[in-house]
Amino acid sequence: MDQRELLRAVDHTLLAPTARWEEIRALCDDAVRYQTASVCIPASYVRQAKEYVGESMAVCTVIGFPNGYDTTASKVFQAKDAIGNGADEIDMVVNLGWVKDGLFDRVLAEIRAVKEACGSRLLKVIVETCLLTQEEKIRMCGIVTESGADFIKTSTGFSSGGATFGDVELFCAHVGPRVRVKAAGGISTLGDAERFLALGASRLGTSRVVKLVKEAEQR
Repeated sequence: MDQRELLRAVDHTLLAPTARWEEIRALCDDAVRYQTASVCIPASYVRQAKEYVGESMAVCTVIGFPNGYDTTASKVFQAKDAIGNGADEIDMVVNLGWVKDGLFDRVLAEIRAVKEACGSRLLKVIVETCLLTQEEKIRMCGIVTESGADFIKTSTGFSSGGATFGDVELFCAHVGPRVRVKAAGGISTLGDAERFLALGASRLGTSRVVKLVKEAEQR
């Protein structure tokens, strides 16, 4: 796969709780240099990052992160606040307790409410596959499709597991034609990144791919 094509699929990510502006700024610099799809950063840095990159790079942030159990009103507020600060894309975590209780109507209503708050901005829905059964994953494909969200995303990267090839294949087989797939969490090699894209993912949430490309250039 062409390296530029691979980089264009990357949400270049830094979500560590200790992330400092110096690190966020360096992340933005690398994203602009390598023309990734976006930078994915904590909400508290969105305004500063958007002022820094302007229109040269999309800024993505996360809400209800990483556990997903914020109230719907809180998630809607977080989305509106992030967009007001300049966010171009929103990645939200679903309420996993509701999924486990089979309260899919509530899950659907919440995603729709956040999507309405996002307007024309992209909404990616994180379902945390490592905590779901196969049946729950398939059900969430239908819920995300019905909600009008733009992406279903495998993982936060903060739970017990990240993206797997099997989950990406499963999502691609069960989401509607308008919903894209984002693989995130644990993508540690260029070969793995390429395989996720070959299996049908459109985005990759990772901090590692750009670092690997830079290391290859230095060699």
